Parts: sequence; C-alpha cells; structure tokens
Amino acid sequence: MDLSVALYIVPTPIGNLGDISSRAIEVLNQVSLIACEDTRHSGKLLSHFGIETRKTALHDHNERDRAQWIIQKLGNGEAVALISDAGTPLISDPGYHLVKQVREAGFNVIPLPGPCAAITALSASGLPSDRFSFEGFLPSKEKARLDKLSALKDDPRTLIFYESPHRIVHSLESIVAALGEDREIVMAREVTKTFETFLSGPVAEVLQTVKDDPNQQRGEIVLMCHGHRSDEESEFSPTVINTLKLLCEELPLKKAAAIAGQIYDIKKNALYKHGLTIGL
Repeated sequence: MDLSVALYIVPTPIGNLGDISSRAIEVLNQVSLIACEDTRHSGKLLSHFGIETRKTALHDHNERDRAQWIIQKLGNGEAVALISDAGTPLISDPGYHLVKQVREAGFNVIPLPGPCAAITALSASGLPSDRFSFEGFLPSKEKARLDKLSALKDDPRTLIFYESPHRIVHSLESIVAALGEDREIVMAREVTKTFETFLSGPVAEVLQTVKDDPNQQRGEIVLMCHGHRSDEESEFSPTVINTLKLLCEELPLKKAAAIAGQIYDIKKNALYKHGLTIGL
C-alpha cells in the first residue's frame, strides 16, 4: 500500500493487542512519523508489532505548538500518523487542535476505524444505543460534578462517561445524588482485558457492590446511565417490555398485557396502552 501525504488517525487496542487492524499496522510501518500521546507507553505497543517508525510526543501541553511542526513535515511530503495511549485518538485524548490545524492548512486527514472504549462498552451494555451522549470524564470537584450531572438529569439519551479508579466511588455517589438511586446504570471495567467486568442495575446497588469489592475500583472504567424516562415510560422497565414482547409472539396484546401485568404487579390497561404505542 502506497500512502498519500496525509495525517492518519490510527486507533490502537484498548486492552487486547489482537484488536489492532492489519491496516493500522501497515500505516504505522509506512508513515515517516508517529505522533504519540506518550512515546514511552506507545513504544511498547510499537515494539510488540516490530514497528520502528520514528516517534514524537504530542500531548495536551504541546499540541498547539507541535501541530505547526507536523504541518511542516506534511509540507515536505511526509505522511504522519497520530495515536493515543489506547483507543481512538481525540476521544477524551489529544488531537483536536492538530486535526483542526492540519485541515486548515489544506492537508488531508484520513481516519482508520478501530477500538473505542465507549462504543465497545455500549454495544454490550443492554442500554438503549439508538441515541447516546458521550460526556468524557466527569469533573473531579464534587460541586462541578453534581452540576454537570444535574444538567443531564432530564436528558433522554444514554449517557456515557469515562472514569478513573480512584474517583469511581465518588462519581457513583454523585450519580445517586443527582440522578436518583434507582437510575439504571452499567459499569464496564477493563473492557477487552483479562478481568473485564460488567456491573448493572440501579446505581445505588452498583455503588454498594463497588464499595464492597475493592477489585471493582481498579482499571479503566466506562460508566453508562440510562436516559431520563417520562413518568409513563418509567413504569415499565426493559425487563417488563421484553416479557410483553415475548408473550405477544404467542398471544394477543390484550392477553399478553394481562399476564405481564400480573407477573410484575402492573396495571394491565396501562401496559396494554403502552404496547399499542410501541406497535405490539
């Protein structure tokens, strides 16, 4: 593959090294320069795949200045790749200012598809994935964190956050305080790694599990919160709706609603009405 002169955005594994693509390896081998969030961290990955391409550091503190130097390299006909410590660059990682300046300078930016912790975790969460909002890391200060969550309280989309091990308990406590102890969440930890774990349920229950098990306070964490439900929607959990759908495969909606209502102690008429609105 002959590379054109461009900035290549190259995702790297978030845990399992087998998740790197053959195209990513090819690009990293052929570019003239790889801009890394941390050259020492990325050096281990590149060494594992036998990639000896020259590296340079590009992080939050030098990105704006380093961008002009990289643009000069592109102007000299050199292809450059951008990688972060793990996952897709720019997603809660450096790269935005570089990409913006490179595009403004008239050079192509070519993205490669690949690993992203937020999307990988969402796909296995069991939470609605048709609409979601990636919010990055929550603020470290309690007041700012509560303000942020309070502003999102009525958002109907699934909310996705990254979190660090030493702050996970505080963030879960803030979710309880701002969104309520019954808000359904999924906490994905160490996704694609040996000790991958998914905890799900009302946030108060997940918080207690995390407090009781120090192992749940280790590693990389993705927190996902079910979006706000209206009063009518909140009456019916995903479990109730799934049961209703299964019953409707064999029974008329009215009978299915009566049985599901009896199982979950829900008014059958309300369940029947909701079934009509979702096309059962």
